[in-house]
Amino acid sequence: MANKLKIIGGDWRSRSIHFEDAPGLRPTPVRVRETLFNWLRNDILSSRCLDLYAGSGALSFEAASRGAKSVVQVENNPLACRALKENTVSLEAKQIKIVQSEVFRYLAGDADIFDVVFIDPPFHQGLGVQTCQWLEDKGWLSSHAKIYVEVESTLKLNDIPVNWLPLKSKVAGEVGYHLFERQG
Repeated sequence: MANKLKIIGGDWRSRSIHFEDAPGLRPTPVRVRETLFNWLRNDILSSRCLDLYAGSGALSFEAASRGAKSVVQVENNPLACRALKENTVSLEAKQIKIVQSEVFRYLAGDADIFDVVFIDPPFHQGLGVQTCQWLEDKGWLSSHAKIYVEVESTLKLNDIPVNWLPLKSKVAGEVGYHLFERQG
């Protein structure tokens, strides 16, 4: 595994995590992660986080490093899951649970309540908005959950649940990234 990235803040700051090459896997760039975690600085400590389409795990390892109480990483690719498990062991990240599953199969199961959710699906497959709708419709979110959505910069998020308040939105190259707050 030659692919590495560094955690940028918290207890594991400067520690590296490794990830496999996989179709559609593109770790969130450092600059975007820095901005996101500045946005979430008051929301991560003691939160329950869900990382859908976890891929490299960059977002959820960053959240755990910054004090999230629990983190669930949902990823379908077996090689990516293996790397997530290896990183979890290496970091002794007991607060992280890895679920190897297709995201919609996972969301069709029994809902757990999360305070912060990261949605970073493969681009150009129309998964972002549909994932948002399932989270809302199936009861996965706390009353004022923060939801981060990372999609291709050209995608308009017109069909986001109506009770999600847009808080922040930026573009970095081909990436559009958005933060919402659920209004319970």
